[in-house]
Amino acid sequence: MNDVPSDAPRSDTGARDYRGTVFLPQTPFPMKGDLPKREPGWLERWERIGLWDKLRAQSAGRPKFVLHDGPPYANGALHIGHALNKILKDVINRAAQMDGKDADYIPGWDCHGLPIEWKVEEEYRNPKGKYQGGRDKDAVPVLEFRAECRAYAAHWLDVQREEFKRLGVAGDWAGRYATMDFPSEAAIAAEIGKFLMNGSLYRGLRPVMWSPVEKTALAEAEVEYHDHRSAILYTGFPILKAAAEDLVGAEAVIWTTTPWTIPANRALAYGGEIDYALVTVDGVGEGAEHPSLARVGQRFIVAEALLGAFAKEVGLAAFSVTRAFKGTELAGAVAAHPLRGWSKAEGGYAFDVPLLEGEFVTTEAGTGLVHMAPAHGEDDFHLTRAHGIAVPECVADDGTYTVQAPGFVGIHVFKAHEPVWAALQEMGHLAGKGFITHSYPHSWRSKKPVIFRATPQWFIAMDDENRIRAKALQAIADTHFVPDQGRNRIGSMVAARPDWCISRQRAWGVPIAVFVDRRSGQPLRDPAVLGRIDAVFREEGADAWYKPGAAARFLGNDRNPDDYEQVMDIVDVWFESGSTHAFVLRPRGLPVPADLYLEGSDQHRGWFHSSLLESIGTNGYAPFKAILTHGFVLDETGRKMSKSLGNVTAPQEVTKQYGADILRLWVMNSDTADDLRIGKTILGQQAELYRRIRNTLRWLLGSLAGFEASETLPHAELPELERWVLHRLAELDARLRKAVADYDWNGVYPEIHAFCATDLSAFYFDIRKDSLYCDAKDSPRRRAARTVLDALHRCLTTWLAPVLPFTAEEAWQARFPSEDGSVHLQTFPEIPAEWRDEALAARWEAVRSIRRAVTGVLEKARGAGEIGSSLQAAPVLHLPPESLGLLPAEIWAELCITSGLTLSGATPPEGAAALEGQPGVAAVFAHAPGEKCARCWRVLPEVGRSAVHPTLCRRCEAVVEAAA
Repeated sequence: MNDVPSDAPRSDTGARDYRGTVFLPQTPFPMKGDLPKREPGWLERWERIGLWDKLRAQSAGRPKFVLHDGPPYANGALHIGHALNKILKDVINRAAQMDGKDADYIPGWDCHGLPIEWKVEEEYRNPKGKYQGGRDKDAVPVLEFRAECRAYAAHWLDVQREEFKRLGVAGDWAGRYATMDFPSEAAIAAEIGKFLMNGSLYRGLRPVMWSPVEKTALAEAEVEYHDHRSAILYTGFPILKAAAEDLVGAEAVIWTTTPWTIPANRALAYGGEIDYALVTVDGVGEGAEHPSLARVGQRFIVAEALLGAFAKEVGLAAFSVTRAFKGTELAGAVAAHPLRGWSKAEGGYAFDVPLLEGEFVTTEAGTGLVHMAPAHGEDDFHLTRAHGIAVPECVADDGTYTVQAPGFVGIHVFKAHEPVWAALQEMGHLAGKGFITHSYPHSWRSKKPVIFRATPQWFIAMDDENRIRAKALQAIADTHFVPDQGRNRIGSMVAARPDWCISRQRAWGVPIAVFVDRRSGQPLRDPAVLGRIDAVFREEGADAWYKPGAAARFLGNDRNPDDYEQVMDIVDVWFESGSTHAFVLRPRGLPVPADLYLEGSDQHRGWFHSSLLESIGTNGYAPFKAILTHGFVLDETGRKMSKSLGNVTAPQEVTKQYGADILRLWVMNSDTADDLRIGKTILGQQAELYRRIRNTLRWLLGSLAGFEASETLPHAELPELERWVLHRLAELDARLRKAVADYDWNGVYPEIHAFCATDLSAFYFDIRKDSLYCDAKDSPRRRAARTVLDALHRCLTTWLAPVLPFTAEEAWQARFPSEDGSVHLQTFPEIPAEWRDEALAARWEAVRSIRRAVTGVLEKARGAGEIGSSLQAAPVLHLPPESLGLLPAEIWAELCITSGLTLSGATPPEGAAALEGQPGVAAVFAHAPGEKCARCWRVLPEVGRSAVHPTLCRRCEAVVEAAA
């Protein structure tokens, strides 16, 4: 079809029509993208020609590039965060492929774990579900329950796979991996076995994050923090024994935001260097609304720095300080539990409560004394265990008190503050109570608060002989991070983290396939047993662990199953996904470590973290060479997306309305290192940017109609303008290849868009339209322009292919139609070194700057109605002596798109349009003398001198005659 721009030559009324002699752009590439309709057709074509297989065959022998896919979770349709992540991965993979690598990409899915269990259980409970609410999860046979979970995950895996493909994400979709595949489950169990055999796996008692709702331990990555209204209390522990006589009978006061932990108290902690005060209550507040719970005459021990705040909080109207003393005086002191002697507890709190020095005690809040409940806090656990204090199990897995919390049995801990307050008040030791709102950990699945709870769990040691922590920190130092601040984030987490708790008390996952000797309590470390487990799991999956007779089957004929406990905990899903390198890369012949791991910034505590620890523990090195992180997606106003707010942008809706290429362009036009914003306005802006890029491609294709390689001119014969364009291509090529090398794509595609809009459409194309449309077909100037247009088309279509795979394919096929070819089978063009010309670039930077003086004058004349087209002008350009030799006058006229231009070294006249910051540069408007050429529209004195073609200029006459 013809592409006739608004300034194309047209015939004058009554004169001979020369429009047919003008070389107007011709291309089948349509102006309108119509992406939602066209993109599925390209997907079908790529499937039909086996594009992925062609890429693999074509890449054989090339250096491998491996971006290992962090598995999304198979439990729902894709959201915009998934789209951001996979598009960014796809752009990087495609760019590496086009840079000459073998970029094999194996997409994968995380399929086990609590979220899927939770959904299946919801189906059981739902009165309108397929079971009409008539199934009790605990009554469902475990193999049947696991089958339900597997079917649920398989359904959503298939849904997500098709949605990813619709986004244009290329990969080995047929060979995808899933953590629930039988070989994957076997490999995960084998990785656990490696920790068992190297001694780092152990079973121990330690507080872990526990969800009373889900009845399982949680990893830090499964916890999110929200504001929560917590009950508080101040209570005194009467001192029974102390080195200083005056401390005996005084009450060591603690403050806590977890009143429910008081029954589990077994010690108090103090700071040796903290200054404490021995205080006597002389008067208390008697306000009707909040009467003080303290009594006149009570003696309290409180940190001196916190005394004022404490007095205000508990309503002390007057008090006196008997003396101040260092915390070291509390060494060896013993207190009574504040519930000692409580009638409802039958002596259950009669034990002594020792005061122990703790380095973690501060005077930032509270009283400077900390109550120690060994089962419910990390510091509590380590300090009390170091002093031989037993850890009571006061709280059951559902969050209710056990018999080890006398007087509170069966009460849920989140409803315990009232009875605990009442009991302490009854005993006369409750000094204050109330509520505060603070940040508190919640399960990211149930959204309910969690607790710290000591239970027997399986751990991987961080600091044993395998030195996982030390090796991991060194690996972090050796890893390339984009952006670099990710290094400090994950490094601080690894440095401070406790041993890795890998056990979960659920059903849907890979079991910790370990046996424990009932006599010694030690795990069985037998390679033959592990070998049998691996072989069976590969054939039958991890379900084999739950089948009747499994223990005898795996232990073999030489052992009695009755002598061994078969561990039924499943492994943390972060361990599963962290071990994907072991069963995704090596079995496919892909190198480990992978070149790149790429996920959201939250994965410093998630997949990056678990992958690092898992690989360090089993291999001694990190599974990645580089880590790239991206931010989260917010709405246009910067709010988190939520269905209740109605501000969710779904990728499925974007592709339906705009097409996947628009969504991909949004990703690559954003600074992905920070949080991104999206919405209707932003997508509309991206559609406009896309339109400009598409128009650039369309004009290129149209102006290259019929181009033959024989037209190409050598670089040395090109005009400066063309050589400047090639220099810009060399600059962009270097920018692109740097991004490929270091994975920092921020700003690359905005720069390419700016090149299309500013350097090409608004400058080069505008200037060369005259030559392309009106010069003789084989004129050197026209051939030079088409030589550069050929390079532009090849560069732009391949450079755009990673981000706009559908549009780039369309633009490639429009010029190089092929039954089984594709732009995605191309590599980035090799840019000749001679194209890079810094001196020329500096010279043309000056030229473009000076040109602004002329275009400014022309715009002013157009606004005043003196001209309609710049071709009606022949301005005078005044230049200082050092600039007069930049270009001849006729080239200046070409650049300014005027019919003529006069260069002058004279001082600019009064009123000339000067260029700010460039003394001596100014332009003066002047009308072009002569008549308008009917073919090229230039106004020239020579028009009218030809007897045969009186309305043409000499150039156009020669072209028309030659074609006659």
